[in-house]
Amino acid sequence: MLRLCTTRYALRTAAQSHIKLVGSFSTSATRSAVNRAVVFTEKGNPAEVLRVKSYDPVPPPPPDCVNVRFRLSPINPSDVNVVQGVYPASPMQMELSGEDVFVGGNEGLAEVVEVGSDVEGLREGDWVVSGKAQSGTWSSLRALRAEDLIKLPADQLSEVNAATITVNPATAYNMLHDFVELQEGDWVLQNGANSAVGQAVIQIAARKGIKTINFVRNRPDIDHLISQLTQLGATHVFTYDALADKSLAKHVKQWTAERPIRLMLNCVSGPDTTAMTRLLGDDAHLVSYGAMSKKPLSLPTSLFIFKNLCTQGFWQSRWYKQHTRQEREELMQTLADLKLKEPEHEVLDLSGESSDEAATQKLREVLTKMEQGFSKKVLLRLG
Repeated sequence: MLRLCTTRYALRTAAQSHIKLVGSFSTSATRSAVNRAVVFTEKGNPAEVLRVKSYDPVPPPPPDCVNVRFRLSPINPSDVNVVQGVYPASPMQMELSGEDVFVGGNEGLAEVVEVGSDVEGLREGDWVVSGKAQSGTWSSLRALRAEDLIKLPADQLSEVNAATITVNPATAYNMLHDFVELQEGDWVLQNGANSAVGQAVIQIAARKGIKTINFVRNRPDIDHLISQLTQLGATHVFTYDALADKSLAKHVKQWTAERPIRLMLNCVSGPDTTAMTRLLGDDAHLVSYGAMSKKPLSLPTSLFIFKNLCTQGFWQSRWYKQHTRQEREELMQTLADLKLKEPEHEVLDLSGESSDEAATQKLREVLTKMEQGFSKKVLLRLG
């Protein structure tokens, strides 16, 4: 079980009698609640297992911690996978009201509301995000270790961009910089180009004069999607169906004759990704950060022998573990300076619901929409 910054801190009533621990949720779902969180006790379909629970006020933070109030917390595809039990990361677990529960959420914008006595570099009102994976961001007020937090340039970011900065834009930026030294005029090939990471890749590359060839699934509104990605800065956008056309490789070879493609970003895998590798030049890097098709990535041996292909994986959570707080804050500043477009989004405000049951129903309705293909990023506001 994950130890929280606030474990074993007891609250007292005016009569100084002991009540529930800081991490404890109230036993009454209908009473007036100071704080709320989205929790689950068993893994499964999020629309069936997630629920909203209220919990008691949080005491002053321990010396090395700060109390933060989460302003917005997104529901990312990986968060859904964690709840389903198919993602290689464990959710935050707490003993609450006598039962073990998981608190969802890996990303979110928080505001510092109280600072521990030993904490330096943070003060009340600062905007922060957590560099620690699975920190339970689907909650309102929490105590977190100061060393796990990354301070944001609040004056340069909207709430939405700040709440979604640590996973997708960071992944895009690091993949464009950590594997191949790209110069203006170079090319990048990617699938899943309409994903949040894909759109960030397009924008960051365009700002640096790097060209992109982007692949997406065919759909009824494909012309609109192509227009949307082109406006973000995409050089070319194709559906995977185009890979069956032999003339495509000929066109790509002409476009990239002076700058063969040396970086390909993969979040899909499966046979379409294998077909895309034919467009790569020599000494290219294929970087995988997802497998949305749920199919394996199969590559012909000839790519390794004759083209010297290098395949690698990338996980932003690992990057945060391997870098200092200063390096993390420098990355956030770099991303803020890029002024990326906000993702299309919808804010799900559960803070004003009259009961936890009503909040849970509202949450599950949106989760069902997401399961059916709702395309906007959903951000939770819990307090």
